[in-house]
Amino acid sequence: MTADRQGLLQDCLAQPQPIADLVDYADNSIVSKTVLDKTAGTITLFAFDAGQRLSEHTAPYDAVVQVLHGSALITIDGTELTVCAGQIIIMPGNIPHALMAHEKFKMLLTMVRA
Repeated sequence: MTADRQGLLQDCLAQPQPIADLVDYADNSIVSKTVLDKTAGTITLFAFDAGQRLSEHTAPYDAVVQVLHGSALITIDGTELTVCAGQIIIMPGNIPHALMAHEKFKMLLTMVRA
């Protein structure tokens, strides 16, 4: 386990934290930080600079996206949806999906392994 990951886990363990502040933006980049990685699933924070994207892909598990800041276009099985801060969306497992940040965008991704 990396020192950064260990530090993030320790920061959140049995202590409330301002979640959006736990990951920082980087110019022209996508930053991710793993909060928790267990057999049952993972929790990962992401910060996308404006215009950054994840190309279409599939994951074998359902993925819950909680939008913390900004807005993005999420495409699920060809349907485009705009998500904004304060919203949640579930991307079903084994269904193609992609993401493009309209502006600086932060999300918490929870992967639930079946």
